[in-house]
Amino acid sequence: MRQADHLATGGRGLRAPDHPVTSKALARVVADAVLIGACIGAGARTVAWPRAWTLLAVMLVVRAWSVAAVRLAHPTLLRERARLPIHRDQPRADRLLVAAVLALGFLALPAVAAADAARWRLLAPVPAGVAVVGLTAFAAGWVIKGLALRANAFAVAEVRVQRERHAVVTSGVYGVVRHPFYAADPLIFVGQALWLGSWTAAALAVAPTALVVVRLVLEERLLRRELPGYTAYAARVRHRLVPGVW
Repeated sequence: MRQADHLATGGRGLRAPDHPVTSKALARVVADAVLIGACIGAGARTVAWPRAWTLLAVMLVVRAWSVAAVRLAHPTLLRERARLPIHRDQPRADRLLVAAVLALGFLALPAVAAADAARWRLLAPVPAGVAVVGLTAFAAGWVIKGLALRANAFAVAEVRVQRERHAVVTSGVYGVVRHPFYAADPLIFVGQALWLGSWTAAALAVAPTALVVVRLVLEERLLRRELPGYTAYAARVRHRLVPGVW
């Protein structure tokens, strides 16, 4: 679900992964969908909800496309993407940040949205047109993540710089904002809440988004300090997360 954003290598000399690695990456995609679906079902107290199934189907299709795109563009990255998003290679503080974003944004938020839409109804219903905009934003967020992975040949799960081979990525979505992978998260958080029908959950998306911003700021400090060329890139691509804003 998550990864460090702007860490990359030129991608030369990469070999295609074996089929078990591709299968493992796809299994991660399915497992994530099952977990999120379970959270939605628990919140709504039902599995007979077409909007929930539509949300999961959109995520599965876009993320499966992402796996295929990464396999073609940067095959060895697929091995990294097949790993769990939290592991021993990460500093403890980064593990806690990632765990908090996962718990709040990708598990608790859809559960709250489902519970609110099905039972609590704390605020007015979300209009159908706004809900469709939410689903579009949700899909766009996952597409942006896939484009970021396709552009970045070594987008590892933990925040680190491998000095012997890392280089600044400036192509594709990295020419629009410096952290496109992170920029996708607010679209996913708010989009899923609106599609499921909860203004309350959409408002609560500020919490995991704030944690994403914290991780982004910490990563930028590391990149400016240790990745050659990043400062010049930051001067050229001025915005971190939202084009024209920040």
